Amino acid sequence: MTQTLTSARAPRRLPAPPSTRPAGAHRDPAVDIARAACLVVVVLLHALMVGVAWGAHGPILRNAMEGWLGFAPLSWVAQVMPLFFLLGGFSAHTQWERMRERGAGYGDYLAGRMRRLFIPATAALVAVAILIGVLALAGVPGAVVATAGFRMSQPLWFLGVYVLCTAAVPPLLALHRRAPVTGVLVPAALALAVDIVRGATGVTAIGFANLLFVWLSVQQLGFWLATGWPGRASRRTLALVAAGACAFLVLLCAAGVYSLDMLANLNPPTCALLVLAVVQLAVFLLVAPALRAVADGPVVGRAVGWVSARAMTVYLWHMPVLIVLAGALLVSGAALPEPVSAEWWLSRPLWLAAVLAAVAGVVAATGRFEAGSRGTARGPSTPGPRALASAAAGAGGILLVLVAGSALAAWVVAAALATLALRILRRSDIRGAVTR
Repeated sequence: MTQTLTSARAPRRLPAPPSTRPAGAHRDPAVDIARAACLVVVVLLHALMVGVAWGAHGPILRNAMEGWLGFAPLSWVAQVMPLFFLLGGFSAHTQWERMRERGAGYGDYLAGRMRRLFIPATAALVAVAILIGVLALAGVPGAVVATAGFRMSQPLWFLGVYVLCTAAVPPLLALHRRAPVTGVLVPAALALAVDIVRGATGVTAIGFANLLFVWLSVQQLGFWLATGWPGRASRRTLALVAAGACAFLVLLCAAGVYSLDMLANLNPPTCALLVLAVVQLAVFLLVAPALRAVADGPVVGRAVGWVSARAMTVYLWHMPVLIVLAGALLVSGAALPEPVSAEWWLSRPLWLAAVLAAVAGVVAATGRFEAGSRGTARGPSTPGPRALASAAAGAGGILLVLVAGSALAAWVVAAALATLALRILRRSDIRGAVTR
């Protein structure tokens, strides 16, 4: 995921200072380190949420953090999705500009991204469907199986939204080149309007429109980062922006406009995450020089490169791994401490270490598909409508799992739709090769 920082066809702009881009550099390792760190935070946070115990009627699988008073403060640090989408916008900008320079079209860009997303996604969806089927056949109580399916489905919202944001990259980048301020303000204004209507009507479902508007706004900020404009600010200015935006967000939460729990502001997304994105953008620019210095170490560089090549695999597989480990705890016969008790907290370091080791092992075994899809040459050009059809098929499968993830049938159909998404692109490759 190492990215170039400039493009010959990008609009004319002043070069970024050394604090943003080292002279003569074509890559920014700070972005790779930050994205890898975000993945680790997501895995550890979800691992911390795993609560397993034996109740009066059998095994219980629940969110251990639910009701814990310390979770809201923790969420201000652990809520890294704004930074994820911001850095994703940076990556999308640099990749699309490089492809434009080579004469590639919209369909080529989208098809490449869909391959990169749905090759690992198909494998993960099939694996989860098999896992749920095995649990049901093994006689695990239906309520526990349904809970496991639901828990494994929830992180997939990111994949569905990321597909939609990816499909919008070329047209929104065209808007960014002409009117960068408008490109940010329009989706941000729509996101704010959704929040206002939701608050006025009390209908929570209205807020799900911000799965699009909030994250498109953050992605547009990533375009700004890629063109170097924020990096021209002094460190003092960046510190003031971070502090001011953070104070503003605290005031909004204290006034009851938004929840103090940043994870609650994720489902559905609110404009609190937009403000948090500004904080995280400023902080990232402040620490970027230090991240680049750390990246000079060979161990860090190799580790970050390994994770970056398998980032979607890590995201897709970590929750099934957590469910399997939770099941292993239940059948082990070991005494299970009550979640958030003193004994439970003392056992967390060992649990988190086991999770990281297990996820790394699974990713090492399954990540070769995603890693192999990077930079794979594709001969024929892909028509835009075909690439959009692939994106629609894959996103439809993810939506189905999000709505009905507790049912085995939903996972089976989702796996079939993800396979269809890849077959649509494969059919385009074959037809293009025949007509050449």
